Amino acid sequence: MTMTTDIARLRIARKIQATEAALDQALTLQSELFATMIEARRETGSGPAIGQDTLLRLAKVQQTLLDAGGDLARVHGRLLEISVEKGAAEDGCPPPSAELATADLSGQVIASAVAPRARAA
Repeated sequence: MTMTTDIARLRIARKIQATEAALDQALTLQSELFATMIEARRETGSGPAIGQDTLLRLAKVQQTLLDAGGDLARVHGRLLEISVEKGAAEDGCPPPSAELATADLSGQVIASAVAPRARAA
């Protein structure tokens, strides 16, 4: 089965954006967990050393997620370069994720759910 460059670009764009969103969500949840653990320690009257080892480990989780986000940004950047190199796009930027969600990846775009992004000057 042959896939067109446009379809491949749309599929990859949708997945990279979903992955970026998932990483952001994981960071948000990790931060909320961290805050909840501190609040629970304070509100239960536990000493400041209680759970410190767990908080340190959770802080490492945050750093790991941040490192993953940096690596993903480099992957995204390289994919944009490849898109331009292959002539799939002038600037390598795919449509916004809401447009990707409405794309019929069998070959045709059904409809745009959002207005096109304004290009920065």
